[in-house]
Amino acid sequence: MRSRYQHRQNRSSTTKNIASITVELFVHRSGQIGCYIGGMITGPLIAEIAALVGEPARATMLPALLDGRALTASELAFAARVTPQTASAHLAKLTEAGLLSVIRDGRHRYFRLASPKVVEMIDGIVAVALETRPRYRPLSRQARELSAARICYDHLAGRLSVDLTDFFAAHEYIALGDEAAEITPAGTRFLTDFGVDLSALSSTRRHFCRLCLDWTERRPHIAGAVGAALTKRYFDLGWTERMKHSRAVIITALGRRGFLETFGIGEADVKDAVG
Repeated sequence: MRSRYQHRQNRSSTTKNIASITVELFVHRSGQIGCYIGGMITGPLIAEIAALVGEPARATMLPALLDGRALTASELAFAARVTPQTASAHLAKLTEAGLLSVIRDGRHRYFRLASPKVVEMIDGIVAVALETRPRYRPLSRQARELSAARICYDHLAGRLSVDLTDFFAAHEYIALGDEAAEITPAGTRFLTDFGVDLSALSSTRRHFCRLCLDWTERRPHIAGAVGAALTKRYFDLGWTERMKHSRAVIITALGRRGFLETFGIGEADVKDAVG
């Protein structure tokens, strides 16, 4: 017995539909349920990626790359607390599976997450893992800094990013959906005045204005092309700086004034991110 349906994935109204996937369910004579996506059996695919990501050392290496920077095998070995030889073996498997990409600079090799889809997968795993657990309460100074403001691949995450998303929603600059947000006409004007060129972003192949569940705040923040563009703008304005050897982001004195005057976010709201 088989049932069939199509799932169409939509972007916001500013972009076109980008995918149409046929999902086919079937029941074996044994009573087991199977699933095809685009003609492929999904079980072995999920098992393969889960085995790669689920190994403890590799599960530590992948989040270490979430800030978008490329790291050497030695740096990732240190992060995962394994030997360089062991790290090299893990990195080879992750690269072969398409989860990591390699950047060569002379004799040196740097590793980074292969695509935003890998970031979404890691974020999704963390969100599911935390779904039924008590809300995360950071204790150490480093943990508080990460919770206040941090880089997630190419966009801002943490309490500051959630507060910014609340600002955009409260002023009806975005209309929140389950997994994405739509930029309203008022939002388009605001972002343009702020220095974000939406017309340039709409030509990219990635999600336009994706919502990412913040794993420390348990609320959504803006990701996708719009999230990346906003984050770049904060850095270009000198409002934020990256903390060395950390994903945490520092809000500068100029940023304290800018976030307050533009978004109504005061120093008390992000005190652990203030430089």
